[in-house]
Amino acid sequence: MKKPSIRFERDPSLSQIEVVIRAPEQDDAVIALMERISGQPPDMLTAFDGDGIIVTVNAEDIISASADGRLVSLVTTDGCWYTRQTLQSLEEMLDSRRFLRISRFEIINLRHVLRYDFTVAGTLRIELAGGMETWASRRCIPAIRRRLTGKE
Repeated sequence: MKKPSIRFERDPSLSQIEVVIRAPEQDDAVIALMERISGQPPDMLTAFDGDGIIVTVNAEDIISASADGRLVSLVTTDGCWYTRQTLQSLEEMLDSRRFLRISRFEIINLRHVLRYDFTVAGTLRIELAGGMETWASRRCIPAIRRRLTGKE
């Protein structure tokens, strides 16, 4: 994809900022850009299933997002979906009050955490809805501990 062109037009008749995005079609990149500009965490994300059929995923339904090669898997209450967005761009889009990076390859939705255990060995096991279990990377544990215990 070509780098978008950006320009400023002065219009004294306006009382507030107006942003117009012009593109050949409204695709994932345009939607992500509109959400970033608005400063609102997205409620709905565009993804696709294993057959490449495009679906809309409610961000609240995401249990975890994990990077696997070029795709990011979105495990939801309804199944597993995929997106070509990077985990980093997804993390920037999602509401940071609800989502937490637990490793270089995974983000979890805190509303779907059933329990977590800090082990004697210094590791962190997290049990998620749907019988899922994951482990946090050691380098993320101090930030996770502060976030989960509310001592930020």
